[in-house]
Amino acid sequence: MSTDFWNAPLGPLLRAGSETSLAAVDPAGTPGTTVKKAEAVKELALGGDELNALQERMYAASQLGSPDRVLLVLQAMDAAGKGGIVNHVIGRIEPYGVQIAAFKKPTPEERAHDFLWRIERRVPGPGVIGVFDRSHYEDVLIQRVREMAPAQEIERRYGAIVDFERRLADQGTRVVKVMLHVSPEAQAKRLLERLDTPEKRWKYERGDVTERVLWPAYMAAFETVFARTSTDTAPWHVVPGDNKWYARVAVQRLVIEALEGIDPQWPEPDFDVAAERERVEATLGLRYPESHRTAM
Repeated sequence: MSTDFWNAPLGPLLRAGSETSLAAVDPAGTPGTTVKKAEAVKELALGGDELNALQERMYAASQLGSPDRVLLVLQAMDAAGKGGIVNHVIGRIEPYGVQIAAFKKPTPEERAHDFLWRIERRVPGPGVIGVFDRSHYEDVLIQRVREMAPAQEIERRYGAIVDFERRLADQGTRVVKVMLHVSPEAQAKRLLERLDTPEKRWKYERGDVTERVLWPAYMAAFETVFARTSTDTAPWHVVPGDNKWYARVAVQRLVIEALEGIDPQWPEPDFDVAAERERVEATLGLRYPESHRTAM
């Protein structure tokens, strides 16, 4: 942990559960640190190096059979900064070690199956950090608020989600669930910025305002999600999101802490290192033919 930036481990500090009230969480807060934006830029770069190194070790270990992987689940109201997390945090990792899935409105094929069918198909493999930009939680958030599914079906889904995430954990997946908590004021500012900036208008969706007016219902739905699905093996974290710089370094730190919990190690080779070194040294005299040198 960067002791000059963070003053406490973030996982326990930001963890949400049955007692969590979003009204009591300051969306502009910066839990775990007292520094400001300028230092966060440096921390994001340093943390990026740390994150990349840990992921590389996890990926290397997977090549010799380790099942370990990480799944980052991002949920939030619209314009909360999920895309920024993907770009500025996950974007610092080597591409071979990342798998990103953005879940939109279900297709006809997906609707023909149980709600978890499309999710299970996108679970990351060993050695990989997977990111769900929205997730299976859409099926107990918007579908609850909009009454798109019967109450008893929503209840069934809470249990199905807990069982699903327990299976993931049993298979070697560290599940890190994040709710980016923004204020209605911050969301309005960002939506207006999208409308006022030509190169950002493509991000704007008219439905964002439709969902915005249901803010209290969504906050209640999130609190129920925390109470019903935050477990020791797949905990929820509420990350204040009004300050984008804080949200980015906080999510980065949560993923780093998950990887530190795995503690991936460089794998021991399944071959004789000395013998292979001799084989390489035996080829040190290899050169391009003179004809090739001339042609070049």
